Amino acid sequence: MSSSTAVPGQSPIAETAPQSLCALEPRVPADRLVAEMVPPPRFDSVRFDTYVPDPNQPSQTEAVEVLSSFAAGLGGAHATGTGKRRWFGRKAAEPSGPRGVYLDGGYGVGKTHLLASLWHATPADPSLKAFGTFVELTNLVGALGFQQTVRTLSEHRLLCIDEFELDDPGDTVLVSSLLSRLVEAGVALAATSNTLPGKLGEGRFAAADFLREIQGLSAHFRPQRIDGEDYRHRGLPEAPPPYSDDQVTRAAYATPGSSLDDFPALLDHLARVHPSRYGALTDGITAVCLTDVRPVPDQSTALRLVVLADRLYDREVPVLASGLPFDRLFSDEMLNGGYRKKYFRAISRLTALARDAKGLVAQ
Repeated sequence: MSSSTAVPGQSPIAETAPQSLCALEPRVPADRLVAEMVPPPRFDSVRFDTYVPDPNQPSQTEAVEVLSSFAAGLGGAHATGTGKRRWFGRKAAEPSGPRGVYLDGGYGVGKTHLLASLWHATPADPSLKAFGTFVELTNLVGALGFQQTVRTLSEHRLLCIDEFELDDPGDTVLVSSLLSRLVEAGVALAATSNTLPGKLGEGRFAAADFLREIQGLSAHFRPQRIDGEDYRHRGLPEAPPPYSDDQVTRAAYATPGSSLDDFPALLDHLARVHPSRYGALTDGITAVCLTDVRPVPDQSTALRLVVLADRLYDREVPVLASGLPFDRLFSDEMLNGGYRKKYFRAISRLTALARDAKGLVAQ
C-alpha cells in the first residue's frame, strides 16, 4: 500500500500501513543459522571495559578479571580431536580442569554483556567463534543434525551459550553429548544462566533420573557467580502503563517499519512458526505494536513468547502495547513453576522494551 493510509475514523497519518507479523512465515536456511551465531546487535559494541561493575558487588569485578584472563588464554587454543590442531601450543597434553566458564547470576546483572565481551576479546577470526542462546543451539542441531553440528562447531575455538537452561530430559542428553564431543575436539566453552550447572533441570523434570548427564555438564565448567540487582531497573522510572488501542494503532501507522498485531492472534501465529525463525520474523521491524495484551493461556504459548521476547530484546526493537501490563502476562502458577526464571526474564526484557517505545506515542 503506497498511497496515504488512514486509521478507520481518522485522517491519513502515514504513507504506508504497518506490517503484520502474523502475515510473515520466514524460511531460514541452515547455513544462515550458523552464520548468525554471533553476539546480537544490542551487544555489537560491548567490551570488558564498557562493563561498569557495581562497587558494592565485588563478584562483578572478579568476573571481568576471570573472563579477561580466560580470553587471553585462548590465544593459542587449538583442537586436538582431528590431529590438525592442538589445544596448548604444539604439545598434545590434555588440559587440566574445566575448559569452560559458567556465569551464574540473577536477571540483568550483565551476564550477556560479559559473555559477548568474551567473544569479542577472544583472539580468533569470527568464523572460529560461535555465540548463541541455548534455544538457538538446540535449533541448530535440529536443522543440521547432531553429527553435522559436531563437525561444524568442532572447528571453532570458542562456543558461547547464553541463557543456558534444560527444559526436558531430551535436551539434557542432547546437550551433554554435544558439549562432551566439542570439548574432546578442543572447543572452549562459556555459558550464562540463572541456575548453577549442577542444578540444571531442577523443578522441570525428574532430574535425579539424569543426574549423570547433569553432573557431566557441570564438569565442563568453572562456575563464576555474579551478584547484583537488575541493571534494567537501576534508577529507571517504572515501566509505562499500557496505552489505548487507538494510541497504539496511531503510533504504528506513524512509525515507518513498524508492525501492528492483535496480541492473541500473534500468539496463535507463533505456534505455526518454528522458534528458530523468530529472529527472522522481526527482520526489518523498527517497532512492535500490540493491541489487547492479555494473560497467555498455557505453558507452551508462554514459552514461545519468551523466545520472541528474547529475539526482540537482542535486536532492541521497542514494544508498544495496549491491554494488560507485561507483569501480568503469566499466571501465578507459571511464575511459581519450573520455568519461572524464563518468565521473569521475559517480563524484565519486555518492560525494558516498553520503556524504549514510550517516545513513539504522540504527547
